Amino acid sequence: MGKNSDSSTVVLGLGRFGRSLAVELARRDVQVLGIDRDAKIVQDLSDQLTHVVTADTTDPDALRQLGVTDFGHAVVAIGTATEASILTVAALSDLGVASIWAKATSRLQARILERVGAHHVVLPEHEMGERVAHLVTGRMLDFIAFEDDYALVKTRAPSEAVGKSLGAARLRSRYGVTVVGIKRTGQDFTYATQETVVEEGDILIVAGRTRAAEDFAELT
Repeated sequence: MGKNSDSSTVVLGLGRFGRSLAVELARRDVQVLGIDRDAKIVQDLSDQLTHVVTADTTDPDALRQLGVTDFGHAVVAIGTATEASILTVAALSDLGVASIWAKATSRLQARILERVGAHHVVLPEHEMGERVAHLVTGRMLDFIAFEDDYALVKTRAPSEAVGKSLGAARLRSRYGVTVVGIKRTGQDFTYATQETVVEEGDILIVAGRTRAAEDFAELT
């Protein structure tokens, strides 16, 4: 399994994060192989994942025998066991896995994982904390940060834009953000254009530099 499928994924480490990721991918009909060194965890997941095995993820020979290089992506979800996480990423890198994702629990661990071969590193706890902080302290309804200081923000339309088209409101030139979607009460989200007229109660999806998007969401 896995061969010739760009979306196929091997998840190494089936703790809370790895388990939820593997199960969600399987629910989306992605070919998934779950690997963990704990036989009990593997047994518990055998009815949720078609392919789940017990193995030492730090052992290159074991990974090779399991065919991890046949998969489009590998996700190292070990996290708290820093040494095992680093050794697993290094083993996958040595085997030539094309797309290696890894979970980290600190910025330092993230940098180390990148140095030993991870192509993408996620810090779930840090990123969730940052997102909740934005939602708790501001007017924004949702916040997603991307690399390179870029963010998407879901927020209520500011009063100064109400009754104007997006072109006339000049939000991009004044605030450095682009309105990419708009939702009116009782309607689905639609793409925004320069001719779209903003109404009272509209919800906007805006994109831009993180600080600019944050500041825009604070407008009243």
